[in-house]
Amino acid sequence: MTIELQRPVGDRIVFDDLERLSFRVDRRAYTDDDVATQEMTRIFDKCWLYVGHESEVPGPGSYVARDVGGRPVVMARGSDGVIRVFANSCPHRGALVCSQPAGQARSFRCPYHDWTFSNQGELVGVPIPDGYGPGFRKADFGLARHRSDTYRGFVFATFDPAQRRTLTEYLAGATEYLDLIDDQSEVGMEVIQGAQLHGARANWKLMMENSVDIYHFRALHKRYVGYMESLGSVPPRRRGGFGRALGLGHGANELPPAAARPLAYWTPMFGEEYRPRIEATAARFVDRFGAERAERITRTNRALLIFPNLMIIDAIAITIRKIDPVSAGQMAITSVALAPRDEDPDIRELRKSHYLTFMGPAGFATPDDIEIVESCQRGYLNRAVRYSDLSRGMNKEVPETTDELPAREFWRQWDRLMHGEQPR
Repeated sequence: MTIELQRPVGDRIVFDDLERLSFRVDRRAYTDDDVATQEMTRIFDKCWLYVGHESEVPGPGSYVARDVGGRPVVMARGSDGVIRVFANSCPHRGALVCSQPAGQARSFRCPYHDWTFSNQGELVGVPIPDGYGPGFRKADFGLARHRSDTYRGFVFATFDPAQRRTLTEYLAGATEYLDLIDDQSEVGMEVIQGAQLHGARANWKLMMENSVDIYHFRALHKRYVGYMESLGSVPPRRRGGFGRALGLGHGANELPPAAARPLAYWTPMFGEEYRPRIEATAARFVDRFGAERAERITRTNRALLIFPNLMIIDAIAITIRKIDPVSAGQMAITSVALAPRDEDPDIRELRKSHYLTFMGPAGFATPDDIEIVESCQRGYLNRAVRYSDLSRGMNKEVPETTDELPAREFWRQWDRLMHGEQPR
């Protein structure tokens, strides 16, 4: 049983009325520049944010550089083997100290004045040091380090020095789903090399809603539904599975597979030659975890939303999507594929093929999703219609997959943080 908490009605963007079974969001949330600015300080400056996966920095000296919450950062595994997250900004005059998206380095050099930092963040080189007085100490000018932590290989950071929750506490019920993902390999999961960088002319929250919205699947993705049926698979019906609110803005959907899964669920779309190995893997998971948990790991699809801007979709492949606001009407999306380290090479190629076919930016589904969220954004220009409705399923004690409970959980946390309330 899922209990939905009542939110007070007042001068708010989110209107949550359990008595009338109504949940509405004022469309200013998607279009207003002031709202977008406030989100950066009240949400992205306060929450734990996804940075990357530890497999992206596999050995000492490896690093990735990317924007997180609107800030350039470097995630580096130091020569001591420790993963740290640094501000990608020289403490001298502010230039980026790392301009490459990924690589291997013993040190980072600022191109402006050649200040040099170790891969553990210490300032180790300053040209013409006698230009500074006796009080100058290199130890005072290391790269700014952000508080970071890892759960099951997923690396997060927070920019809030007053953040009182540990990462595990912050993730709340989402840890159950990260466990289901990471347990798909006895030796660990890894990000497959290569990323898809794309975006949409729409507000970032529209993609968060879309990613946990199963209701649209058959209506919006008709081409893919036809493709799946031609290969002998049964696409998701409008009923079956369930949605969950996981606390602190996180939510998830679970449902039976609509297609084959590279990990231990075979259907004819994968070809008969793969069937013996995939079914043998399924049997090993039953031996390892028992039938009930093995079923959830290997024969269940899930979409996991980690507030504010991380989506992990585990279906015919696993995609990690970081969805970043650029402005009120534009978002940037970074997508990568996750897979078991010990996966057979030909199964890996099968996974990659289906990842690109459905989840890639040029696949069957993602262009549909981009087009529809951009259509919503344009529709919001007509202010005669003030609210979007996310009430589906409020009349049910046990929400179904096509209900909007995960999106409501997201919006309730958004509302609390935008009004400076302590998260529950």
